[in-house]
Amino acid sequence: MIRYLIDTDSASYFLKNRFAPLTARMKTAMLAEEAAISVVTRAEIRYGQRLMQMEDRRVRLINAFLRDIPALDWTMEAAEHYARLAAEQKRQGLFIGTLDTQIAAHALAEDLILVTNNACRFGRIPELRIENWTT
Repeated sequence: MIRYLIDTDSASYFLKNRFAPLTARMKTAMLAEEAAISVVTRAEIRYGQRLMQMEDRRVRLINAFLRDIPALDWTMEAAEHYARLAAEQKRQGLFIGTLDTQIAAHALAEDLILVTNNACRFGRIPELRIENWTT
């Protein structure tokens, strides 16, 4: 059962094998089928990949990662959460960015814990549960 939504920064760090604790937790969560990404994260990863040279070794790593991790479709419930969050952020002057707000809204809609290394940004959303696996 999926419990975690992996943010783009954590997915990128995993692909770069940058933090040993993150790599271990990601492998465990993926093997247990507890982790997924949003289609928003998939789009961000593919965008970065399109900027790479085809012979870059990361192209194959990204393809394998995206083959192995489920990507959750954007839903009407996620859109409703997004509208509320974006409006609240605009009123408060604390907008965290469109894609990050969409990912947060997706985690809320699916009742998942967001795995991110960007707690200062996502922490502005009080009802969002977050974990940092890099430490």
